[in-house]
Amino acid sequence: MNKERPPEPLDFFIWTVEDVGLWLEEINLGSYRQVFKENGVNGEYLEGMSMFTTEQILRFIRRCHMKWGDFITLCKELRRIKVACLKGEQKVRRPWWAPSCLAVVFVKVAKRNRQSRVVSLKLEP
Repeated sequence: MNKERPPEPLDFFIWTVEDVGLWLEEINLGSYRQVFKENGVNGEYLEGMSMFTTEQILRFIRRCHMKWGDFITLCKELRRIKVACLKGEQKVRRPWWAPSCLAVVFVKVAKRNRQSRVVSLKLEP
């Protein structure tokens, strides 16, 4: 991942802890970057937050020393990314390991299966 550029939203399911930190900076929640890193918050964890119980949410907020308003901002931004992915607003790129002759096939399949987690495989630029 290029450290100067925020991670691609299409890849958010498999963001690394560093990717999450870059995203937090982008959404003006950079003050939580270190505590998220210490707690191992990655893309898979963020995706799973939608299934948290109230008790788990409160535990997360306490562990990360988050303000309620910041937690709500975090949830709104996560929702925005998920909706963009489902609507197909994210660019689909050929994975670094796929030969260029398969680029057209990959993009067609990815667009057709946009709602599947399979298309959120991390793609190198």
